Amino acid sequence: MNNVPSASDARELQKRLGVTIDAETFLRSLTHRSYAFENPGVAHNERLEFLGDSVLSLAIAEEVFRRYPDMPEGELVKRHHVVVSTVALAKVARELRLGPHIRLGKGERLTGGADKDSILADTMEAIFGATYMTLGREAARELVLRLIAPLLDDEAVLNSGRDWKTDLQELVASRAWGEVRYEVSGEGPDHARHYTAKAVVAGQVTGTGEGTSKKEAERLAAEAAYRVLL
Repeated sequence: MNNVPSASDARELQKRLGVTIDAETFLRSLTHRSYAFENPGVAHNERLEFLGDSVLSLAIAEEVFRRYPDMPEGELVKRHHVVVSTVALAKVARELRLGPHIRLGKGERLTGGADKDSILADTMEAIFGATYMTLGREAARELVLRLIAPLLDDEAVLNSGRDWKTDLQELVASRAWGEVRYEVSGEGPDHARHYTAKAVVAGQVTGTGEGTSKKEAERLAAEAAYRVLL
């Protein structure tokens, strides 16, 4: 596909989205600033992204508030944060096959911009903003809930997006067990290093994680420890 989606392409994408947005606004929602920079006079999607971010946040905040009446405020914040994250939005964008429809500058196209989490997520927000501007608040809210709210029950998404190290430290602090310490070891060549992390609480190893980076290994170790200690 070239970098200027045809009318039929746009209609097909709108069909997958389940909305009908006017052509000009919809095209703007798909236009990255790199494309606008190379094509003077073309409007990019950042203003729509700004609006869509608020539409998304409010719709999901209201949904978690209603759906989980007994959940404490701290957990509501965490669940909301995960579901509106860049990673979660990019997941939905890929399921919609959104990437090929985004208008990108040459540099972004050549470096795989159509599959970058940040660009996919920003474009999703711009689409929410475009829906709000064209169809109104309720239609935008319904679109967000239809596409994003199912992630509230997706354990893989919820777990991948949680800050397990912070969660573990808060749990340990609440029980006066002191600080969490991580022991990390690595093996293999620099270009293919593999790390193992151990989360140590009160002098005992309570969780172990493995990954291709220290950060990933520590996060997985923290998750394992949190589940053991909770």
